[in-house]
Amino acid sequence: MVHLSRAFERQVGQALEVNATDLSAMEHLIREGSLTPGELSRRLDISTAATTLVVDRLVALGHAQRHPHSSDRRKVVVVPAQESVLRAFQQLLPVIGGVAALTQDLSDEEREVIEAFLARVVDVYQSALGSPS
Repeated sequence: MVHLSRAFERQVGQALEVNATDLSAMEHLIREGSLTPGELSRRLDISTAATTLVVDRLVALGHAQRHPHSSDRRKVVVVPAQESVLRAFQQLLPVIGGVAALTQDLSDEEREVIEAFLARVVDVYQSALGSPS
């Protein structure tokens, strides 16, 4: 499953003409709407210099824009380009729709078993990370 997920991420990245780090940055921007380069740097766990390069690439490709920060004139925010958000969702919709259709086909009992299993998987991950469940 992890192999398929990574292959799908590569396909989305190729469709958007971005590398894995740039795609991850786009995911954060799409989810949040806008982030300062510092916030993006922390979320990507890369240096501010590397983040500048990521933002430069996304802006050059038309995937993002820099805008003045609303309350701090010294800062900028990085905003995803609406067209790129739509292109990303066009890539994601077949998978999202397919999984949603599978979910609709499950019985209540099957859903309960899957939910319980996934909750336990989350607990295993949180335990391995030392996080409270």
